[in-house]
Amino acid sequence: MSVNVTMPKLGMTMKVGKVAKWYKNEGDAVEKGESLFEVETEKITNEIESPGSGILFQVVAPVGTIVPIGTILAVIAEAGEQLERIEGIKAGEVVDAAADPAKPQSAEAEAGPKEKKRISATPSARRLAKELGVDLARVPGAGPDGKIKGADVEKYHKDGPPAPRITPLAAEIARREGLDIYELTGTGENGKITRQDVELAIAAAKDAPQEAPSRAKVIPFQGIRKVIADNMHASLQNAAQLTAFTEVDVTEMVRFKDLVREEYKRDDSVKISYNDIIVMATARALMRHPIMNSTLVGEEILVHDTVHLGIAVALSEGLIVPKLRNAEKKTLLQIAKEVRQLAQKAREGALAVEEVTDGTFTISNVSMLGMDGFTPVLNPPETGILGVGRVIEKPAVFKGEITIRHMMTLSLTFDHRVVDGAPAMTFLKDLARYLAQPMLIMA
Repeated sequence: MSVNVTMPKLGMTMKVGKVAKWYKNEGDAVEKGESLFEVETEKITNEIESPGSGILFQVVAPVGTIVPIGTILAVIAEAGEQLERIEGIKAGEVVDAAADPAKPQSAEAEAGPKEKKRISATPSARRLAKELGVDLARVPGAGPDGKIKGADVEKYHKDGPPAPRITPLAAEIARREGLDIYELTGTGENGKITRQDVELAIAAAKDAPQEAPSRAKVIPFQGIRKVIADNMHASLQNAAQLTAFTEVDVTEMVRFKDLVREEYKRDDSVKISYNDIIVMATARALMRHPIMNSTLVGEEILVHDTVHLGIAVALSEGLIVPKLRNAEKKTLLQIAKEVRQLAQKAREGALAVEEVTDGTFTISNVSMLGMDGFTPVLNPPETGILGVGRVIEKPAVFKGEITIRHMMTLSLTFDHRVVDGAPAMTFLKDLARYLAQPMLIMA
């Protein structure tokens, strides 16, 4: 005769369990009492023994399945027995493999529910209990055969419930564990609380949930977020990354930006930003330091003769880096226009393949987030990435005097396998000079 293997109840508060492991495969012989599978709950992981002997005919719930207690997990059949396979998992279907459905499980089940015990009390006691809101079931009766009188109800209402009858050992254990003996139910003679009653209460308190678990929002780790994670992890694992920082006095760059804006204030299509000037200066500096405009592909360093500059754009679902192609050949006005077009296309999800591939260097600007500086991570296979902080007014030494200047922090992360520190830092130094004196960009 076949035996159904069900999700066991492993604790008083357990409602569901997870199948963590099967020790047998379908078709394997099993013996009653040997380990058959593991169940994982919020608190424990237990090995569960086989409830019968035979052949593991079907595994209904594979590893990782979470089902309510009593749900059929597997079927054990006798050798040669032909059964119909169970289709799907019926969550919450309670099945007792050891019980014969044709027979009642106990005399109590056969007899049906017990009749509720009647409370013996005088009419005046019942009336008074109703007026005072007293539960008659809790009032000890002093009358014949424990009958409750009005005086008993009045005394209970005034003095509270009498101290429960409890053995000295049970009282001491309850005191050490901080249990309220008024909340305990005694199973001893005449309802006396025993040591076993206290120990059961302690075990139940430990098994009960202390606090409702917080419900976390689940965000699938996939799509653009997963791609970014894989690329950044691979970048840190596969490159010898080093970051250099420098603080730049960009007061003249601020004046230059204001001058250009004033010149083109009537043209709504022209809106020059600090980032546009930085893009132009970076492209020019890369042409003077071509090793920084290179990529490492396999066993070859490819030094490019044109700058395809990546401009990081933050989206709600992650970061994307469209490429400003041939940046070294573009004017400041062209850069301003095309960078905005690329950013808009990125937000609309309309970038073409060639606009997100074959970059030679990247700029990541966090000034709009109010950050002074950070350590950017390389965008492989590129050799360098520039981090740009905010422009902020602060005291600085200028021509031998302390005065308020516009300052900005630049951070350059580079691949030390491709370029040494000195040439990389020389590139950063020249870029800083371009931003400190923008007219040098034209030199």
